[in-house]
Amino acid sequence: MRYQAFLDQVHSKLAPQTYLEIGVRSGTSLSLARCRTVAIDPAFAISTEIQCDLRLFRTTSDEYFNRPDPLAATEGRPFDLAFIDGLHLLEFALRDFIHVERYSSAGSLIIFDDVLPHSRDEAARSPHTRFWTGDLYPMMTILSRYRPELTIIPVDTASRGLLLIMGLDPQNGRLAENYHQILAEYRHPDPQPVPPEVLDRLLAMPPQRILDASFWNVLAQASPNASPEQIQIELMRHTASLGEAIGGRPARGEAV
Repeated sequence: MRYQAFLDQVHSKLAPQTYLEIGVRSGTSLSLARCRTVAIDPAFAISTEIQCDLRLFRTTSDEYFNRPDPLAATEGRPFDLAFIDGLHLLEFALRDFIHVERYSSAGSLIIFDDVLPHSRDEAARSPHTRFWTGDLYPMMTILSRYRPELTIIPVDTASRGLLLIMGLDPQNGRLAENYHQILAEYRHPDPQPVPPEVLDRLLAMPPQRILDASFWNVLAQASPNASPEQIQIELMRHTASLGEAIGGRPARGEAV
């Protein structure tokens, strides 16, 4: 299943009232949105019909989140769904997640694109192949280690995989507090030491199995006042049958 088809079904299942997209390019994934949408890209060139209430910003994500009120475009409502497909370098992607979680809610979903490279060349920090994921491949390991309470699901979509992150806590500052330590440990010079299980997609889940899972209702029906702990407990209950591919389990809280 191509990632666009998967994202289309995610929009249908969650029916978000607010959507954020970082990295717009031609607007292919942006065209799936049907709600109040914030889209960020310093060099977008949209060639696809858009059918949403769109606020489009030609700027970087760092610049956008340095604004006095990043939620002004949604009239103060947190982002229900976010798709991060910006600059494919670990330091930028990690900052994007930190920023987006801060302006999300416990029932929100954040999705990363391009987390499953097919080769070490595709994962290079300096792009030199036709298709390029950059060094985003450690993201699941980082989040599982520093935020074991999150529900993290790698999905084997074509062509370079998605990473779903749920059970968010906008008040949790652990990633920001350890940002430089994380980069010192997980950012490497080329060639990248991509683990074989990432290249072989041994931990990635089949897209249809994820779409058929029951956890979507936890997010779609989440109360605006629900605490992160409440959502996290419900997500654990609904995703237990998915097995060890889910980040942070079964040895939740252990370092990886």
